[in-house]
Amino acid sequence: MSEEALHHVYFVPGMFGFGHLAGYDYFKHVRAGLERRFAAAGVPARFEDVPAPPTSSLRYRSRILAATVANSAGTGDGPIHLIGHSTGGLDVRLVLSPSVNLGVSKEQLAWRKRVVSAVTINAPHYGSPLATYFTTVSGTRFLYVLSLLTVVSLTVGEPSLAIFSRVMAGVGGIDSLFGGNMKLFSRVTDSVLRFVDRDGRGEIADFLSKVRIDQGAIIQIMPEAMDLFNAATESDSGVRYGCVASSAPAPGALRFAKRIRSPYAAFTAAIYSTLYQFSSQESEVYPYARPTAREAEFLRAGMDADVTGASNDGIVPTLSMLWGELLWAGEADHLDVLGHFQDDQKPAEHLDWVMSGSRFTRQRFGAVLDAITDFALRK
Repeated sequence: MSEEALHHVYFVPGMFGFGHLAGYDYFKHVRAGLERRFAAAGVPARFEDVPAPPTSSLRYRSRILAATVANSAGTGDGPIHLIGHSTGGLDVRLVLSPSVNLGVSKEQLAWRKRVVSAVTINAPHYGSPLATYFTTVSGTRFLYVLSLLTVVSLTVGEPSLAIFSRVMAGVGGIDSLFGGNMKLFSRVTDSVLRFVDRDGRGEIADFLSKVRIDQGAIIQIMPEAMDLFNAATESDSGVRYGCVASSAPAPGALRFAKRIRSPYAAFTAAIYSTLYQFSSQESEVYPYARPTAREAEFLRAGMDADVTGASNDGIVPTLSMLWGELLWAGEADHLDVLGHFQDDQKPAEHLDWVMSGSRFTRQRFGAVLDAITDFALRK
């Protein structure tokens, strides 16, 4: 196979995200689905992860993206596709900006002329009010616990989620956990990591250490900061930009309550409620995107409801996700769109991370991947 014929697809994780951690592939469902679709289209492709740190500054994360592609894409003319989830979508936009100054050599950015498509999935292009909360003392602790919950839930999986819920219950519930006792944080972390193998334990501990030490991206995705980001970050006229947008149901809905059937589900539902509450607080000064008539109809059709400034996926406001062509819109929470949802078929292949009450299914996930593939391979 010639290097010119090979497509290169890069997955860029967002906050709390990773490439591989403790034996788990964060993008495994997206990767598997796109591999099948590219193969069915007769398009040879290589899929790779970008090892972006979880909460470091966008500029630092973008330097890692630039270096990863430069070191692995080869010197041919094979098309390059960038797919960024959440904050990873901002990394993609920043690295592609013609006037960006990342502090790297021109050689490390030479590959940009080969980029055909850039897809952002639930990315906070106009910021998220949740980031403002995360900068507070209690919010910083919440961020740490959310990171712990996410990585352990995804890497350990069933049936250890039940063990994890018992650990949470043993420390007095969600209020005590976010109350500010740092010894409690240490005890909870140690207790949870006991259920992870020794090698994975070290990787997760290192991941959590990065969250504690460097939270530059948190400040940078506040709506106030994203106003400046959008003013300074240009789009590349030679690249197709597309986006995926979703909205999850507001907590308290009847069908949401009916799905809480275990201590773990109840605990994560409480977390989701808190996340949703802060994510729904739209700024009066720094508005989100104003959807076109087509986008407004697309959003309404996908979500079967009007989308407002309060609509969000539990992390990112829906109207903040719009950038470029809207490829897919529907009901899903922040990680459902990556394939981390409550599976509606047996045997179960998908694992949910938090109980949001969304009605995401394998069929809808397939539709997301179809839309991304069609956009990337569009002639």
